[in-house]
Amino acid sequence: MKEGIHPKYYHTTIRCACGNVIETGSTRENITVEICSKCHPFFTGKQKLVDTSGRVDKFNRKYGLGK
Repeated sequence: MKEGIHPKYYHTTIRCACGNVIETGSTRENITVEICSKCHPFFTGKQKLVDTSGRVDKFNRKYGLGK
């Protein structure tokens, strides 16, 4: 292998907005993410709706859902 062409490899921590901390190796030193496998709806089975200006309520009223 050629010398000097590979990036440095660090032991790093990945921090999620939910507070989960994962120790791993990466070419970046500290990584911050908004969502991880601990809080992602696909892995937890819980659905989080981000309601922007009442769009979910407007949809439910329009189609008669959620009565």
